[in-house]
Amino acid sequence: MKRLLKVLGHLLLIALLTVVTQIGGIPYLAALLICKRKTKTSSITHIGIFALLYLFCTFLIVPVTAPILGREKIKESKTVEARSFFYILANRNYVKPELNNVITSVSKKLDNKHPGIKLQYLDANFPFFDKFPLLPHLSHNDGKKIDISLIYENSQQQLSNKKKSVSGYGVYEGPKSNEYDQITVCKERGNWQYDFPKYLTLGTINKDLQFSKEGTADLINGILTERNVGKVFIEPHLKNRLGLTNRKVRFHGCQAVRHDDHIHFQLK
Repeated sequence: MKRLLKVLGHLLLIALLTVVTQIGGIPYLAALLICKRKTKTSSITHIGIFALLYLFCTFLIVPVTAPILGREKIKESKTVEARSFFYILANRNYVKPELNNVITSVSKKLDNKHPGIKLQYLDANFPFFDKFPLLPHLSHNDGKKIDISLIYENSQQQLSNKKKSVSGYGVYEGPKSNEYDQITVCKERGNWQYDFPKYLTLGTINKDLQFSKEGTADLINGILTERNVGKVFIEPHLKNRLGLTNRKVRFHGCQAVRHDDHIHFQLK
C-alpha cells in the first residue's frame, strides 16, 4: 500500500508539473529514473537533480527547439518585461513570431507616449503544440494570445510600472455605480469561475496605486492600430470608461473570467 501511494504521489506531481509548465513532468521522471539506478538517494537529492534538469531544459533546450515548431520566447527589452519571473520559469512566455513583433511595436508606442512605462506581460502560451491547454485559460493554446497588465498611476498622478498584485492578476478595477456591471450578470447566471483570478494574486501590493485611464487607453489604442491584431478582451465597463469604439474590442463571454484586472489580445 505504501509503495502504491508513493507511485500515485509521483504520478500526481508529474501531472501537476505538466499542467503548470508543460515540460516539467519530463525532467521529474528523468530524475526519478536517475535516482532509481543509485542504491541510496534522498528526497533532497531527487529534488536537486530535478531542479538542475528542469532549469537546463527551460533555459537551454526549450528556447532552441520551440522555434522549430513555430513559437519563440517573448523578446524582453527596456520596453517589454514579464510581470513576474514565474511566467518565464514556467515556460508561459512563448508566442508566434508575428505576435512577438506586435508586442515590441506596441511597447515602443507606449514608451514614445509615456517614456519609461513598460508593457508588462502575464500569461502568453506554452512553447509546444497547438491545443495544449495553458490552464486556467480557455484559449491560450496556439501561440497567438497574450495577457498584459493594466497601467496604474501613483498618488501624484504619475504613471508607474508598479502593479497592484504580484502576479498581475486578481486585483480588479470594478464597475462604478453608474457603469454596467457585467460581473454581477455573469455570476448570477451561475458562472462561479468568473471571479476566480482573485485567488491568483500571489499577494496584493502597492495599494496606493490608482487605475490610469489615460495610460491604459493609450496602451489599448496602440494595440488596436496593429494590423495583425484580431481581438482585444476587456470588461464592458472599462471599454465604455475608456471610450473604446473599435470593433476589435470584444466581450469575452461569461464562460471565461473577468477582464478588469488585465487586458487580453490576440492575432487574427
